[in-house]
Amino acid sequence: MQSELARILAEAREQLKQIAALPEAEEMRVRFLGKKSQLTEILRSMGSLTPEERKELGQQANAVREEIQTMIAGRLAELKEAQKELRFKAETIDVTEPGKALAVGAKHPLTVTIEEISRVFQSMGFTVTEGPEIEDVFHNFDALNAAPDHPSREMTDTFYIDEKILLRTQTSPVQVRTLLKQKPPLKIIAPGRCFRCDTPDATHSPMFHQVEGLVVGEGITMADLKGTLDTFAKLMFGADARTKFRPHHFPFTEPSAEMDVSCFKCGGKGCSVCKGSGWIEVLGCGMVHPNVLKVGGIDTEKYTGFAFGMGVERIAMLKYGVDDIRLFYENDARFIEQFK
Repeated sequence: MQSELARILAEAREQLKQIAALPEAEEMRVRFLGKKSQLTEILRSMGSLTPEERKELGQQANAVREEIQTMIAGRLAELKEAQKELRFKAETIDVTEPGKALAVGAKHPLTVTIEEISRVFQSMGFTVTEGPEIEDVFHNFDALNAAPDHPSREMTDTFYIDEKILLRTQTSPVQVRTLLKQKPPLKIIAPGRCFRCDTPDATHSPMFHQVEGLVVGEGITMADLKGTLDTFAKLMFGADARTKFRPHHFPFTEPSAEMDVSCFKCGGKGCSVCKGSGWIEVLGCGMVHPNVLKVGGIDTEKYTGFAFGMGVERIAMLKYGVDDIRLFYENDARFIEQFK
């Protein structure tokens, strides 16, 4: 058996010289040291030997095993080092080579506009809040003092899911939800998507964005409304921006108004943007109707408030000179990249 051990060791040394890859080294380890190897068979057959012979043969066999293990381990280390060197050479970076330009994305112009509007109102102490886009008839119409026969309730104007559930037509339902959850005083804005049955054209889209605003407290008057929105216009469109308010009608405010801003392109002289009038309509507003405050359990003898709502697309179109609302939704990267 000693001669057999010597043969196994000599064979291992010879084969080790021919190993050139890591898988081959693993195969050799299994072949010479595995459970079915000749060395293992020799160790299993020692039961028929005398104790002295087993001791001597066991020492020799273990010495052969350790030497083979050491040789294989050394060869594995050499192969791993050689493989690492080859990888380093293949992955060498030429620091003098020009770098590759990485394309940087841009925020969507509507996102930019919403963030800008939000920053302006937050600087005046407003809190940004949100509400669900899938609404019920109560929050979208009933609680906002819209009569049962109001034209906006028709299926030609509103996307109904069933008789009581719809896609909200405005962000005003957030006003109602806020009044039901919070007690005055409060100052919130609510940006979000809205949906109406409009045929897409240059100025209309079935999906659009609004920013709703609501202020409720003691002694709130129309003067507070005008002062707040005049400040917004100056911060949004420039310190020279002027505002004017025209009487209007909304079921959820009384009195109601529409606010115009002096044309920020021509300064009020008249141009194609303002259609020669010198003014641009930007939002609707008014004092919150007592019926709306009552829905939220607000004491109308103690508290008053004002609300306003503006179309984000309209402001973005005016501010950035976009003449077709559909450009915001076509996902043309060339259009969006202009707003970097």
